[in-house]
Amino acid sequence: MSQASPTLVLRDVHVPQGPGWWPPAPGWWLILLALLLLVVLPLAVLAWRRRRQRRWAELFDTQCHSALAPPAQVAAASELLRRAARRVDPGADRLQGDAWLQFLDGKGSKAGHPFSQGEGRLLLDGGYRRRVDPRQLEALRALARGRFLQLMRGRA
Repeated sequence: MSQASPTLVLRDVHVPQGPGWWPPAPGWWLILLALLLLVVLPLAVLAWRRRRQRRWAELFDTQCHSALAPPAQVAAASELLRRAARRVDPGADRLQGDAWLQFLDGKGSKAGHPFSQGEGRLLLDGGYRRRVDPRQLEALRALARGRFLQLMRGRA
């Protein structure tokens, strides 16, 4: 009698399953990070600039309105403009008279000469007057506020 030898049962080769979709490979993480930076970073910079602009506007309004008398409000606006002018030109705050008003008009002003030939002339002597016309004061405040914000952004 012959003895049966144990036989091995051969099975077909099993291919393992492919990798899952999660977690992604490191390259995909880098691409996702780059896309997030391209989207979020400009928005963050824009929000920061708007917040800074709002703070400058609030500073101007607070300083001008904290002075009760109209001549003091003109003086406060003039002081803020001189401080902001130093951001553009370090010697601009020392300008006097028409040279100061021409500096405030700006080099490429599209609005003409609102300081040297318009409402802005009130800056020359408005802080020394006994009375300032409220309409002139409002026009000056709006004009000075706009120029203050331009100077704070560094635009001559």
